[in-house]
Amino acid sequence: MPQTTSPEKVIIMGAAGRDFHNFNTFFRDNKKYKVIAFTAAQIPNIDKRKYPAELAGSLYPDGIPIYSEEDLERLIKENHVDIVVLAYSDLLNTKVSEIMNRVLAAGADFRILGPKHTMIKSSKPVIAVTASRTGAGKSTVSRKIASILKKYNLKIGIIRHPMPYGDLVKEAVQKFEKLEDLDKHECTIEEREEYEQHIREGNIVYAGVDYQKILKLAEKESDIILWDGGNNDWSFIQSDLYITVVDPLRPGHELTSFPGTINVLLADIIIVNKINIAKREDVKKVLENVKKLNKKAKIILAESNITVDNPELIKDKSVLVVEDGPTVTHGQLGYAAGYIAAKQYGAKKIVDPKPWAVGSLKTTFEKYTHIQEVLPAMGYGDKQMKELEKTINNVPADIVLLGTPSDISRYLNINKPVVRVFYEINEVQGPSLENILEEFLGKHGLI
Repeated sequence: MPQTTSPEKVIIMGAAGRDFHNFNTFFRDNKKYKVIAFTAAQIPNIDKRKYPAELAGSLYPDGIPIYSEEDLERLIKENHVDIVVLAYSDLLNTKVSEIMNRVLAAGADFRILGPKHTMIKSSKPVIAVTASRTGAGKSTVSRKIASILKKYNLKIGIIRHPMPYGDLVKEAVQKFEKLEDLDKHECTIEEREEYEQHIREGNIVYAGVDYQKILKLAEKESDIILWDGGNNDWSFIQSDLYITVVDPLRPGHELTSFPGTINVLLADIIIVNKINIAKREDVKKVLENVKKLNKKAKIILAESNITVDNPELIKDKSVLVVEDGPTVTHGQLGYAAGYIAAKQYGAKKIVDPKPWAVGSLKTTFEKYTHIQEVLPAMGYGDKQMKELEKTINNVPADIVLLGTPSDISRYLNINKPVVRVFYEINEVQGPSLENILEEFLGKHGLI
């Protein structure tokens, strides 16, 4: 009788994004493996739930439990786990090594699934926008690309990196075409930050959990696919033009971040952004680093131009700066566009929100001690959004300067005037995106 081999037991470490994608594309119907759990990190309130049976496939009729990453060693030992797969982004290499050491010491093998096993092939031409770190400026690049493509009357399917923090079955395949869709899908602040500006500019965004189904829907309705990446993850979809944005406000991270360095190596185009607000020596260092890593990529130097809607409200006033949450938390920037705008437009004082933080916002400051005098727009669920609202209203400032891309005054009751910050990319050296895209569209017979 031939011997039957038991499937290897697997834990997937994630943050409600790539972890589910890796499961769907590699493990879901693979009888060689048995995924016994996901662990969750980075994002609050995404553990203590299940990856549902409706999405997990026939091998998992009971679904798959999701635990806190703090339980990792216990889960490995109690379940005699063979393999642990790291499947989340925006880490420094030292953190990856730390996780690997924990896994190996607990008795399991450590694995990372690469692009070969996780990128989906599309029937349409694909442009991917990625970054070396979250907050580098991907969204400004994606929006500019979309605006250029629309000049050619092309139907653009913008597929956004996942942020499924709620009911995973309901969020399996999502389409955002109107602002009302954000309410219909009960979007968090983090989701609104990424979708809202696209919607305002007339773009359609697809997102969710099952990217094989999401891609099929986008292909059906589009001439071209634009992958709008999240954090510093690599694209879920095989691309024909791979663009990576690097950030000289965090010089060296293009060499030491995971998987941001992979994006630099994969890039056809590298955009060194924010050269107008970074130190000249840091821009020079980043340029040297990316040229050493990737000798084939074309390099664009770009400014991130910051404007506000009511500059007269800032001058000589005390301001509370609210920044994009991921950028100033696990993205490790001490401040972002809101802080720069406060300085640029003559604020009398930037009020440090830390003494007035409540609930999970207080915990966020304790965890991310690098954050300067700004408030991250944390809003992963109704409870945290209420805590954010209370913290904002507690702070004794004349105005709120909103550096996050989402207009949170639409859905939070804020007791101060709100000034919104906008930022756009402007290429100043190297080939233009317009010329690159014209050549790309001609090559693929779209013009």
